[in-house]
This record gives sequence, structure tokens and C-alpha cells, in this order.
Amino acid sequence: MNPEASSIAARYARRAAKRDAELYHPLNLSVLMSTQERERALHQWIRDWGPPAVRDLRVLEIGCGTGRTLLDLLRLGFQPENMTGNDLLPDRLETARAILPSGVRLIPGDAMDARFDPNSFDVVLQSTVFTSIIDRQFQVALAARMWNWVSEAGGVLWYDFVYNNPSNQDVRGVPLRHVRELFPNGVMTYSRHITLAPPISRRVTRVHPHFYTLFNLLPLLRTHVLCWIEKRDPNAR
Repeated sequence: MNPEASSIAARYARRAAKRDAELYHPLNLSVLMSTQERERALHQWIRDWGPPAVRDLRVLEIGCGTGRTLLDLLRLGFQPENMTGNDLLPDRLETARAILPSGVRLIPGDAMDARFDPNSFDVVLQSTVFTSIIDRQFQVALAARMWNWVSEAGGVLWYDFVYNNPSNQDVRGVPLRHVRELFPNGVMTYSRHITLAPPISRRVTRVHPHFYTLFNLLPLLRTHVLCWIEKRDPNAR
């Protein structure tokens, strides 16, 4: 295993010790509100992109974790037999296996060691993975692998936070300009700043869930970006 991959595994282990699983449990109101917001953004991404049929799109998620993002895509019409998830941590994949249909292929291990054919996926996605990669060269190398796996008519779907977290030294924010640098040959055709800062979200939703929407009206309080980087020029269609 790559040394940086080993470090990532250790960072996730520290988070588990801090009860991150409880913080991000789907029954938490703050998690519910942010999940619904992201689902709406994914819906809009598909409408803006306009693929012929999502059921035919081949999907790979790097760092799929417990499978929640793949589950979101299934609800939007993607098909299990066209979906592949990869994760570094076996226990997270076990959880994903329990909630995802059996048709979804799950592959353990370091994504840098994965053996996928070039141009074999229409959507290669990552969700809050790159902010756990501290080594910039590892980020560049992994982004290049992801880009190699994208089909000529596909792209990279990216969801991650853009600011550093002063209370967590195990993560680093990835600003939008950095995302563009990681995929220099791509065309970013969709980009949305979403997700109310989790520490604020947890506090305000305890009062009332609608406060999530109210505070989220302030752009500076949105900590994540959802963007789509296409492999081909959309004007060439």
C-alpha cells in the first residue's frame, strides 16, 4: 500500500475514535437536510448534463465508504449492474455491501492499485475523499488515474469541501481552482457551492430544521462544492 494510502487509513481510524459515525448518522437532522440539498443538486446536474439515459451510464466511485452516494444515484435511476465502488477500508465496504443491491460491484483496496480499463466509466466520482489526502502529489496521481478511467463522453463528478477545518488537522480543504488544476484537460460545466457548514448546521437544526435553509442562504456558510468536469467539449456535441 502506498504510504499516503496508509496515512489516510490511519486518519479515518482517528475519526472513528471521535465518533464521527454518530455525527454523520442519517437520523441526525443536520445530515438529513444536507443530504436532501445534495440530492437536489445531483438532480439538477443530471438535468443540465442531459445524458440519453442514466440507466445506461457506467459509474465508479473512488472511496465509496458505506455506499450512501451510490445509493443516492440508484434513487435517481442509475442501475446496480453498471455501478462499481472502491474503498480503502474493508469495514466500510462491509457496510456498503449490506445496504446496496447485490448487482453493485465493490472492490477493496487502494484506488491507485485498481486495474480498470481506460475509458471504461461514464461517471467517475469522489465524495469527500481528496480532502483526506494531504500529499499533493498523491492527489495529482489519483486524479490522473480517475481521468484515465473516464469515457470520452463522460466526466468526473466531485463533491468535497473547500475550506480547511481548524479543529481537524487530518483534512485539508480543496478549493475550486485546485479542482481545475487536478483536471487540466476537463471542462467544468456544472458547479454549485452547497452544504451548510456542519458545525453550524448541527447547532441550528437542533432549534428547527428549517433554520438549515435560512442560514444556507448565506453563500459564505456553504462549505462544499459539487461540480462536474467533462472529458469533452460540450459544444462539440
